Amino acid sequence: MRKGGKVLLVFCLLSLVGFGVFFSQNKRDKEVQTEPMEEQEEQEEPKGEEVVTQNIYIDPKINMNSPAEVTIIINFKTKPAKTAVALAEASGIPLTLEQAEQDVKDSHERFLKDSEKYLGEKQIPYRIVHTYTAALNGVAMKLPANEIQTLLQSAEIEAIYANREIKLVPPVQPS
Repeated sequence: MRKGGKVLLVFCLLSLVGFGVFFSQNKRDKEVQTEPMEEQEEQEEPKGEEVVTQNIYIDPKINMNSPAEVTIIINFKTKPAKTAVALAEASGIPLTLEQAEQDVKDSHERFLKDSEKYLGEKQIPYRIVHTYTAALNGVAMKLPANEIQTLLQSAEIEAIYANREIKLVPPVQPS
């Protein structure tokens, strides 16, 4: 099979997977019940609108006016290594797994520097709880909700989501 055929095949497979995820997500949305974690119930009462600032998505479940500490998940613009390699291959752009892994590490280092610059130097309390590099590239972070706006100055951020526990609702058994 020629290289062009392989690229087309990979692109088609990625497209099919993407459509499958999209349609299965719509189906799951009807079956999934989301419940905020106990700590976040109070700050979620006055829900905001979906916010997109400088092409950064902010989950509307986050009350950015509250001084209460929230746990958020920040998704970086740099894609996870294996995803980046697959997308590059489908586009005909040469990218090795090692290069992509280094890009992920670099994005985390840049975000840490940005966090210190925008939050640490202003003595805004924050803590990185977890780092993600496989399924998504980003971090889970605790900080006052009203200080999220300060963090938006980081060029690494693509989206900010509320950290919520998601539980499946068991299907109703016919009687």
